[in-house]
Amino acid sequence: MKKYLLNPWTALLTLAVVVAIRALDPSFVESVRLRYFDQLIISQPAKTTEIHTVNIDEAALDKYGQFPFPRNIYADIIKELYQRNAGLVVFNVLMPEADRFGQDSVLGRTLQQYRVILPELANVKAKNKVFKTTVQLVGSTGEGAFVEYPGVIANVPIIQERAAGVGVANTFPEIDGVVRRMPLLVVGQNTVLPALSLETLRVAVGDGTIQAKVTADGVQAVRVPKLSKIEVDPLSRIWIDWSLTPEQHSLADLPRDFKGGIVVVGLSAAGLVQPVATARGEVWPQYMQATVMGTLLNGTAIKRPGYADDLELLSLAVAGLLLIFLMRWTYVGIAATVLVVGGAVAGSIYAYQHYLFLFDSFYFAIATVLVALHSYMVKFITEFLQKQQIKKQFATYLSPDLVAKLIKDPSLLKLGGEEKELSIMFTDVRGFTSISEHYGKNVQGLTTIMNRYMTAMTRKILENNGTLDKYIGDAQMAFWNSPLDNTIHCKEAVKAALEMLGELDGFNKEITAEGTPPFGMGLGINTGVVVVGNMGSEQRFDYTCLGDAVNLASRLEGQSKNYGVLIVLGPVTAERIGDEYFTLELDCIAVKGKKEGVNIFTVFYNPKDSDLPQWQKSRELHNEMLAQYRKQNWSRAVELVNKLENEFDGKMKHYYELWLERIEEMKNANLPKDWSGTYVATSK
Repeated sequence: MKKYLLNPWTALLTLAVVVAIRALDPSFVESVRLRYFDQLIISQPAKTTEIHTVNIDEAALDKYGQFPFPRNIYADIIKELYQRNAGLVVFNVLMPEADRFGQDSVLGRTLQQYRVILPELANVKAKNKVFKTTVQLVGSTGEGAFVEYPGVIANVPIIQERAAGVGVANTFPEIDGVVRRMPLLVVGQNTVLPALSLETLRVAVGDGTIQAKVTADGVQAVRVPKLSKIEVDPLSRIWIDWSLTPEQHSLADLPRDFKGGIVVVGLSAAGLVQPVATARGEVWPQYMQATVMGTLLNGTAIKRPGYADDLELLSLAVAGLLLIFLMRWTYVGIAATVLVVGGAVAGSIYAYQHYLFLFDSFYFAIATVLVALHSYMVKFITEFLQKQQIKKQFATYLSPDLVAKLIKDPSLLKLGGEEKELSIMFTDVRGFTSISEHYGKNVQGLTTIMNRYMTAMTRKILENNGTLDKYIGDAQMAFWNSPLDNTIHCKEAVKAALEMLGELDGFNKEITAEGTPPFGMGLGINTGVVVVGNMGSEQRFDYTCLGDAVNLASRLEGQSKNYGVLIVLGPVTAERIGDEYFTLELDCIAVKGKKEGVNIFTVFYNPKDSDLPQWQKSRELHNEMLAQYRKQNWSRAVELVNKLENEFDGKMKHYYELWLERIEEMKNANLPKDWSGTYVATSK
């Protein structure tokens, strides 16, 4: 078999299978296509609409009392909304039972005075009689043309009969539970009923009826006579324009002026209603209804033409045949592949952005990839064998991530490296002497417990996308952002450190119950530019990193014990995580072997929201203490240290005890007036 030999029959078979699957359109294919459409829809910038939602939320319950509200409360709400210049009020709150306070008549009188649209629910069981519908069918009787339900749940008669309009408020999710389309007409209890959104449109323009043209092929069009026809699919569905963003308000905090806009009232308090899954995430039912209304009023219904499926199948077949022919010439075939994929995706994006048409380019990509795979079969086999050899040779002593990178790029198998910013972590066991003494001559027992400890800690490093560099006795070295790029390497390194301490707590509970002394641990994390790559000799090399930033990380781990904290961070690390974790500056220190000082920090598990203000206040006092210390205002610094001793839940008690000693040391050190505050460490 020659390297670039193609088997057209195999390629044709592959193409036939892909076309057949698309023609059959199983559920998983439809689901993928719908998700692709979601991406097209959410790619559009958000557009405002003059429709408002008013949410009955927790604040509203605090204001009006337990839900359901007495019906006179609803009457007052309606009056207030119109006083605030609502153009039309829609209630997405069903009232099928008589009011327990006997206030139905009050609401009924209010509905006679004000235009209000009410919901009803199509249901699997008949529960209420169906009231008069506003839908007029033109043409066929509509049998089989609508989504059908045996029953309808309506409002109590005195309320339903006096509403300006009533519409079906059901949600109609797709096979994956996401709402993308909404039928404008639904059959409930053998009656064609309008959707809540469509009924709202009718009342808004003052029409008496809604017209639906129906043929044997289904619904052809829906129209409110005073407006242009609404294009729908055979089940009377429209695609919802989720780029519309109705304004949301709490019932407890209404705007002064709705400026004549439609106002949709609905539930959002916890436990009263479930949100609706949409292409833009979960929304409240009233928000969904408002978006459908906006889609109808703005005339921005998304279109999926009836010929779309046929066009996609035909295009797929033609593109596949063309690629089978062109892939005989490698570079021509690659260019054609790029053009087919790019053209399909660009075309579908253009059609949506300019015409609101939905076309699926997913299968174009599949066909292109499959044909290209056939062209490169021999090359694939050759490269596969090479990759297996690399994996066999290096998997025993290199990290899985590095092995994967070497497989992708064998040229990395050489001495040397690249400059790259990493976050480097060093850890060390505290109290190892007592642990070692506990096991005495039982070397196997000591080895077992250390393996358990290393396994638990390493798991947290790997779970947070770190690369374990090496074990150094009872210490560990790890780094982030290589070999795989990681834009949040600082945060993931700190997250790993905090989770390692949490894991250590659980580990200690286990081993102390077994009679083993608990493990302590100190961690140092520093971020900086280092050289990372394969280091060693021609005979044996390892993937590691070198540089001042690595040395500083090691020194910071050693300082964790001196300062009485569990984690010490370098300045860059602390700066990058400051918005997500609670950090505290410890000192400006020149570590052993260095003359220039660096600011070092520690990090805590974030305090509870209730405690955060006090922690922030304590941090301000702490920072003032450091400032006074650096100004050599010793008495004020001591005063602040004494205030801070028990702050931060007592986690810094040892640190502040150290600081009292430090101040005494510095007072007697004959420091120059321009002293920067840098402390020269004498230990690692």
